[in-house]
Amino acid sequence: MTDPTGVSYDRVAERYADTIGDELDHRPLERGLLDAFASLLGPGARVADLGCGPGHVTAYLADAGLDASGVDLSPGMIEVARSRYPGSSFEVGSMLELAAEDGSLDGALAWYSVIHLDDDQRPGAYTEMARTVRPGGWLLVGFHVSGQSMVGPRGPGEAARIRTWWDQPVDLAFHFLDPAVETASLAAAGWHAAARLEREPMIATEPQTTRCYMLAQRL
Repeated sequence: MTDPTGVSYDRVAERYADTIGDELDHRPLERGLLDAFASLLGPGARVADLGCGPGHVTAYLADAGLDASGVDLSPGMIEVARSRYPGSSFEVGSMLELAAEDGSLDGALAWYSVIHLDDDQRPGAYTEMARTVRPGGWLLVGFHVSGQSMVGPRGPGEAARIRTWWDQPVDLAFHFLDPAVETASLAAAGWHAAARLEREPMIATEPQTTRCYMLAQRL
């Protein structure tokens, strides 16, 4: 069965890339987190960017010295990523069933991608990440906690479902997550949450949501 999340992102892939593709240029804190992630892993470490979208974060990690590849549900997003960043590898796939072999990765990134998974799916995604990342490897997860969604205010544990985005019909759920719940879920999947950072939105320059970044090490 076709996943509605992948189909929805197919419809907005080019517009998304044009609008979001330079986001790291304006987010020094996020660049610092990605740099720290790359430093922990070391040059040449093999990393999967899960839910890579148009590939800009994958490319950033590659520029930081990692052997970074991208995985996304949306063939449209993968097509855009391949065209914009031909030096990196991108494949269509799901973080719930990764093609990577057991322990074959040094790290994984889930940059605002687990927000599209339902509450009963995220634990499985964290377990799949743990399967593919070697012991001692690292995971960096980013997500929204609370704030003003495209359809009104939302708090931890709530979701915003949108049906239209950039004048295209979509069926997307954006889940706002509780950091404590995600910490427990990561621990149950074999991850040690080593660091957690929350920040408030930058005024008038981005969606007005509180964000959380969690850095976890594979046990």
